Amino acid sequence: MWIMVAGPYATGGADAALRAGRLAAMNRAALALFRLGHVPVIGVNMALPVIAAAGHDAHDEVMLPLSLALAERCDAILRLPGDSAGADAEVARFAAAGKPVFRDLAAVPPAP
Repeated sequence: MWIMVAGPYATGGADAALRAGRLAAMNRAALALFRLGHVPVIGVNMALPVIAAAGHDAHDEVMLPLSLALAERCDAILRLPGDSAGADAEVARFAAAGKPVFRDLAAVPPAP
């Protein structure tokens, strides 16, 4: 399965160190999914280079819209703990489409 990893990133006006730590947690979860045989997808990892290329503060213009578009292409989502309106919006997309929403890595089955 293609599984999106969602969790807090910039919530609460997080500083650069906190954002980096949050992204590292998503990347660790992605590695675990990969080792289970899945294709992990992280919206933040796709959005950050696009935001940087914009050459100005394009976070609000790019981050959530790009992540939600990417969510449409995935089969399931793994929601990491922590407050995040963006991650909650991603989860809502999966739930509305009847796609699996995992809230614990241990609940994700290995790929066949």
